[in-house]
Parts: sequence; C-alpha cells; structure tokens
Amino acid sequence: MTHNFLYSLVFILGGFLLTFGQVQDSLEVRTTMISTKEAFKLDLYDPLAPARSAFYSAVLPGLGQAYNGSYWKIPLVYAGIGTSLYLVIQNDSQYNRYRDAYKRRLAGFTDDEFQNILENEGLINAQKQFRQNKEFAILATVAFYLLNIVDANVDAHLRQFDVSRDLSLKPNFQPNYLSGNVDYGLTLNFKFN
Repeated sequence: MTHNFLYSLVFILGGFLLTFGQVQDSLEVRTTMISTKEAFKLDLYDPLAPARSAFYSAVLPGLGQAYNGSYWKIPLVYAGIGTSLYLVIQNDSQYNRYRDAYKRRLAGFTDDEFQNILENEGLINAQKQFRQNKEFAILATVAFYLLNIVDANVDAHLRQFDVSRDLSLKPNFQPNYLSGNVDYGLTLNFKFN
C-alpha cells in the first residue's frame, strides 16, 4: 500500500510540476474575422448611376463624363459641340450677307458688295448653299450634344460591369485520336462574375 501511495503521490506531484512549469506559448493567434458591417459591405450595382450621369451631361455637356471620371473626354465633347456651333454662326453670317445683298438688289439699289461679281441667280444659289450648310451644322451640334449624353450613360453602365481579372490566353495541344496527329490551338479563358 505504501508503494501505491508513493506512486500516486509522485504521479500527482509530477502532473502539478508539468502543469505549472510550462512556459507560455509564444505563438500568437490573430483572428481573421471581420465585423458583419464590413462583411456585408459590397460594391453593389447602382442602377441610378447611368441615369444620373446622363442627366448631368444633359444639363451641362461634359459633366456626366466628369461624374464618371473620364476627364479626358471633356475636351472632345466641347471640341465637337464648339466646332459645330462655330460653323452654324459662320454659315449664318454668310447667308445673311448674300440675303441682304439680294434684298438690296430687289429694292432697286446697286451698291451691294457683290455688284458686277454675281448675278441675282448666283446670290440665290449662295443663299441656298449657306442655309443648307447652316442646317447641317445645327444637326451636327445636336448630334454631338446627344452623343455626349449617350456616352456618359454607356460609360456609367460599363463602369459597373464586372469582369474577372483572370483573363488568360494559353496554347492548347490536344492529340487527335482519329488521325494520330497533335492539334494545335489557342484557348482564351475569361470568367464573368
């Protein structure tokens, strides 16, 4: 019995020494969990972004492009609209020159700037040509204005289009079991989310 008591005592004291004598573990455990607010914070599709961008471009041309972050397109918008407006103004002033000269001739005056240069028919043809040019320039102005709005809308839609960054182009070698030859090719892999 003394042997059993002695063995029990050594066993218990040994267990206490092992338990209390251990050194603190230097391994630090860090949690990788994030809060639920951050976990559910997603970059969601904003269905109003294209409409908002188009509205901004309709109010002030180029503002929708600035809203989308496509600042390099703003000078193109103003160059297109500005050039076509310049052509409208120039063709209108030329049309007015020829029209005023024709009206003065019909009123009986002979002191217009095209006297002895153009006949009445030439003045009428010049008026028609400049009026047609002015109308085309007005159409170009409206077209650039509408193109500005459509571009802002489409750009806002495409900014929300998610394409995987895993885009790969790899050579592909497959044996052709019917002919015994190797077929060569390229595979383009991309993944939509």
